[in-house]
Amino acid sequence: MRVSVVLCEHTMDRYDAVTEAARSVLDQTYEDVELVFVSDGNPEVYERFEADFGGRENVVTRCNDENRGLLVSRNNGAEAASGDVVAFIDDDAVAHPEWIERLVDAYETHDAVAAGGRMDPIWVDGEARFLPEEFYFLIGATYRGFGEGRETPAEVRNTNGSNISFRREVFLDLGGFDDEIGGRKGDKNLQGGETEVCARMREECGRGVRYVPDATVGHKVFAYRTEPKWLLDRAFWQGYSKRGMQQFVPGSAEEESDFLGKILGEFVPGRLRDLIRDPDATAAKQLAWLLLLTGVVGLGYLYGIVKWG
Repeated sequence: MRVSVVLCEHTMDRYDAVTEAARSVLDQTYEDVELVFVSDGNPEVYERFEADFGGRENVVTRCNDENRGLLVSRNNGAEAASGDVVAFIDDDAVAHPEWIERLVDAYETHDAVAAGGRMDPIWVDGEARFLPEEFYFLIGATYRGFGEGRETPAEVRNTNGSNISFRREVFLDLGGFDDEIGGRKGDKNLQGGETEVCARMREECGRGVRYVPDATVGHKVFAYRTEPKWLLDRAFWQGYSKRGMQQFVPGSAEEESDFLGKILGEFVPGRLRDLIRDPDATAAKQLAWLLLLTGVVGLGYLYGIVKWG
């Protein structure tokens, strides 16, 4: 089974990071891996990457004719790929050496149509200890409360877009990512490319994504992603996106509703009990931020109701 990993970039500012991501893909323990690199309309990025990695049998490079956005680039990469499975990774991520091997096992053992793994934070500028793990999705990491548990294999709606894969034939039959989610729906703040395609996959195939917690990818968390203003802004637009996706993908909010129930019925009371039993300043900050971020996501959701109905 050949696995093609699609990696996209649009700016030289992130070139060092994207080459680290590329090397992590090429250094996998699984042998039959193809790297498909797509420069999103930047000839300089394409030429530099081609000079550094081109000429290898397992590397394919493409350049969009203009800047088209991540989802278009990923779809173009999937079209250019030759693998039985197409996987996606971000330019600021680093794959575990056994990432692909463990995803392949999900296809071979469970006959999965799609598979993805856990995202772990790589704290580039120091850990944000005030941030509760329930909200790690804001920094692109797998959060506490995901699925049946971050360490538990299961079928889920979708995994993080930087650690997700599909049988290529299934992905292409679905038409790939809806690259006009923001534009066609009328708002650049609407997010959820992987949510939308996986909802369509479940509708057409009757299957979700096989979650493989041991198939890990690290996601770099830079200083600006731990600033309170950035986190609050992201939380608001996450809530807004949840409402938007609920409008355009019926039933897509079931996991979010279950997660909210876990926050209010399990995590907040549990944290409060622990804090009373063993007072701790960091734990108190995390509880405060848990409540604050939940409220801000709620505000974003309410704004989405006003906007989308």
